[in-house]
Amino acid sequence: MHDYDLLVVGSANADLVIGVDRRPGAGETVLGSDLVVHPGGKGANQAVAAARLGARTALLARVGDDDYGRLLLDSQRTAGVDTGGVLVGGAPTGVALITVDPSGDNSIVVSQGANARLTPGDVRAAASLLAAARVVSVQLEIPLESVAEVVRTAAAGFGGRPGPRVVLNPSPAAPLPTDVLAACDPLVVNEHEARFLLSDDQAGSSDDPEEWADALLSRGPRSVVVTLGGEGALVADGDRTVLVPSPAVTAVDTTGAGDAFTGALAWRLGTDDDLVTAVRFAVRVGAAAVTRAGAQASFPSAEEVAAP
Repeated sequence: MHDYDLLVVGSANADLVIGVDRRPGAGETVLGSDLVVHPGGKGANQAVAAARLGARTALLARVGDDDYGRLLLDSQRTAGVDTGGVLVGGAPTGVALITVDPSGDNSIVVSQGANARLTPGDVRAAASLLAAARVVSVQLEIPLESVAEVVRTAAAGFGGRPGPRVVLNPSPAAPLPTDVLAACDPLVVNEHEARFLLSDDQAGSSDDPEEWADALLSRGPRSVVVTLGGEGALVADGDRTVLVPSPAVTAVDTTGAGDAFTGALAWRLGTDDDLVTAVRFAVRVGAAAVTRAGAQASFPSAEEVAAP
């Protein structure tokens, strides 16, 4: 028996959001709306998204002993996330500075803060959480060596029992070790992340998501999901490639939509959905999230995304 459908290992940030008529260029100043502070961070977002959908979810992260840290812990607990793995102190809570334009598109700068202090030793100390989870989801707003430790611990298993399935969203984009890529099932990328990982490959200059997926699969992951915004997502596992369309919605704010998608996907994999079925559910979750402002505040319940 597993205690958790999903363990998320990743970042927890306070999102400082300003609406702008247009995002500034280099050296340019623009005026914006009043500042709004939301709980965020890719790890914390995924955990809340999954828990709000009904997943038994735990979070391994690090926050500061400050007001932003308390905001993040309160948000997790309210959503039903087990925060026993959240470490407190060592540095200020991470902060994301976000500008959102009228179309809902955003630009983000992240100060890692306590997220950068989540170490491989912290991961090893939390081995019981990994052993208790069906799926573990990781991103790259924490140190890469800590992500690698998560993957290697999961791959080694526990007392002859397989470790959790690994879902990785390499955001912000960075080069990935071969053994990390090989454990991904799936590797979840958007267009920017796919092009970055394929910058040394001819496929990286293509406009065809199928070419990106095929080229990424050749790097070792067991499966690949390419998110395509309003067009949905492309699923590839070596045996088949499937385009899963997204419901048509009016975007208000895309902040956190990718995290909502990945959290929903990781949870559904933990309930034994096949990959395409899990992605069909996740695109509905991501589409619902863009229709409201904020990250975690925009994430839907299971009832709101029930199949028609």
